[in-house]
Amino acid sequence: MPARRVLRGTDVREIFESILPSETLRGILAATRFQERQRRLDGERFVRSMVIAAATGYGGRQADVMRLYFESGGPRVARGGFYAWFGPTLEQSMNEIARRALDYGRRQPLDVPVLLAAHARDWHIVDTETIKLPKALQAEYPGTGDYAALKVHKRFSVGLGTVHAYPLSPAREHDAPHLVLDETWRGLGLLVDLGYASLKLIADCERYDVRFVLRLKESWKPKVDRVARGQVTRTFFPGTDFDALLDEEVLVLNGRVVDAEVTLGRGNQKVRCRLVGVPAPDGSYRFYLTNLPPVVGPRQIADIYRVRWEIESDNKLDQSCHHLDEIYAQTGPAARALVHASMTSSMLACLIAHRHRMREAPPRRVGQERTAPPIHPQMLARAMGSAAMKIAAALDLQGRAAEREWVAIADYLDHLGKDPNWRNRPSILDQLRGWKITPGRPKAARLASATRKNAN
Repeated sequence: MPARRVLRGTDVREIFESILPSETLRGILAATRFQERQRRLDGERFVRSMVIAAATGYGGRQADVMRLYFESGGPRVARGGFYAWFGPTLEQSMNEIARRALDYGRRQPLDVPVLLAAHARDWHIVDTETIKLPKALQAEYPGTGDYAALKVHKRFSVGLGTVHAYPLSPAREHDAPHLVLDETWRGLGLLVDLGYASLKLIADCERYDVRFVLRLKESWKPKVDRVARGQVTRTFFPGTDFDALLDEEVLVLNGRVVDAEVTLGRGNQKVRCRLVGVPAPDGSYRFYLTNLPPVVGPRQIADIYRVRWEIESDNKLDQSCHHLDEIYAQTGPAARALVHASMTSSMLACLIAHRHRMREAPPRRVGQERTAPPIHPQMLARAMGSAAMKIAAALDLQGRAAEREWVAIADYLDHLGKDPNWRNRPSILDQLRGWKITPGRPKAARLASATRKNAN
């Protein structure tokens, strides 16, 4: 009996046609004047090829767009004429298409595990991707060395499983100024690495009611006001330096978790929060700062911080599957147009994966054994790349022919988009959703078992 397909043809079709709809694309192209006076340019097919070809990776990024554009029925032109279309009006068009994808994603229902949803309506992760560019762009996008590079400042939604926003900047700029909290953050949770950590950020989290979890910077010197959990050998004055408590063995790290109320900074920059410590497998400790209430224990806080890995996986999706790190355009508009195309293509994969998760029945109880592999955005993106021509053709179809083709595409993506390592490397989000995932047997053991069966 064939495995039940979770993903539907209507799901895949809706997502593609919501982000790349013919009528809207024609309006965008008219507003940006991309196709004006270009008789041999099929603008609608061109911008669709920009997005869909980002997942193919057969050659250079612009060459991939050209190949898909021609093979899907676009009028043939010389290579130089084709590359001449990568100008400011194309950048404007791709920027608008990417904005449409972001807007569509933000309207989707959230899928937030109970532990996270209990304290914030959604959790956002902020990180940057650095993209090295040809040296011809060094004046516009200076890197930190003698090269050109730009940064994509990503704000990733855990509940949506995709990017919420992504401003661009020269790589030389520091990350922190690109994370500014305001009223739009109220009620959200925030996970960031140390590049964004600052006392001002912690103060702004309190001001705008944002829950946060971040690692303790080595340069920060927290003052301990009270220890709620951990082995304390003798009394100490509130405000004692945390490192001093450890050095004098007033607070002993003996394999137990630590939970303390601490103060950071001084004067107008003074902030208060929780400091929790969790022992690592190698015997060291990992320390986190948070403003989550004490009902969330130290190990749970460590699990929440592990969710930050989702944006690292999304960065890998952008680079290895949608070739964000293979942009060799020689002009700023062309480079930015290709960035927007890669990001839009990546969002398409994430939105289809999100729809799959929403269609999938959640565990009926905490600890229920997962028996079917979850969808994996990177595997899904590779399947989308191999189905690029079919997807491009399906966008041109109508009626029953379109329905049949989208069902076939959905079945193909559902089949090839499964996570092959779901048992041995289960997602932290799957675990937080309540799934029990039993590790699979090593391949050698499976082969030995099969050999014994055959011998009998």
